[in-house]
Amino acid sequence: MQAPSETWTFFEGDWHRGNTLIMGVRTHAAWLCSSVFDGARAFEGVAPDLDLHLERVNKSAANFGLNAAVSVDTWRELVADGRRRFANEAELYIRPMYWAESGFGGGVLFDPGSTNWCLSLYEAPMPEPVGTNVTLSPFRRPSPDTAPVEAKAGCLYPNGGRALIEAKARGFGNCLMRDVDGNIAEFANANAFLARDGVVYTPVPNGTFLDGVTRRRVIGLLRGAGIEVVEKPLTYGDFETADEIFSTGNYAKVAPIVGIDHRALQPGPMFRRARALYWEYAHS
Repeated sequence: MQAPSETWTFFEGDWHRGNTLIMGVRTHAAWLCSSVFDGARAFEGVAPDLDLHLERVNKSAANFGLNAAVSVDTWRELVADGRRRFANEAELYIRPMYWAESGFGGGVLFDPGSTNWCLSLYEAPMPEPVGTNVTLSPFRRPSPDTAPVEAKAGCLYPNGGRALIEAKARGFGNCLMRDVDGNIAEFANANAFLARDGVVYTPVPNGTFLDGVTRRRVIGLLRGAGIEVVEKPLTYGDFETADEIFSTGNYAKVAPIVGIDHRALQPGPMFRRARALYWEYAHS
């Protein structure tokens, strides 16, 4: 088993180094998935949109029914304190979390009053923008009436995990997932964009996927640069016939797609423009 990268976690009033143990066998979140989290990035000495991620973890907690006990100001101060434990140029993943410790009667219904929290920072190199190939997943994103999609909840991610396992078994690095109506929602772990004839298209948020912080930032930056961005329902056929495809997400920020099924693609001008604009924004 590979050892975790350099990690610092603030938990129960102090900083702890390494893979800190924070849950027990009776912790509700450990077996019934009553947890929410968020992920921000620090790289090249900057941490773009940090406040938006910290605001979102509190919003996720409230939407999920947990107690969002930590103010954004406190989160921000802890992040700054944690970053000082790493080199200034360290590439970090910043992960605030809330979870339920216990449930009523030892069952499914968790007790909001038992909400606990931590903040973890760890070294996670930014992926090189070399791209990956994608296919269509047989698995779909849940609808708002079947899962807590209004929160960045831990229980949503095993579905993306099984989609990735299935796609990788067929030789693909990622996959596009549909919503319950058959339209494309997102990749298994990132938001999806395509470009055709100089216009950028992305699925319109419909409650089935996370409208990501980086997604919204990239849309705003492209529109600010005079590039038309259209949010609309998109089919898999739209992606199959696109001039280029790229993804946005906190982990890799803006990444190209270099193939869909058996069709090769190249990182295109819209991807390069989006990535350059984002990096310029991040360092501004």
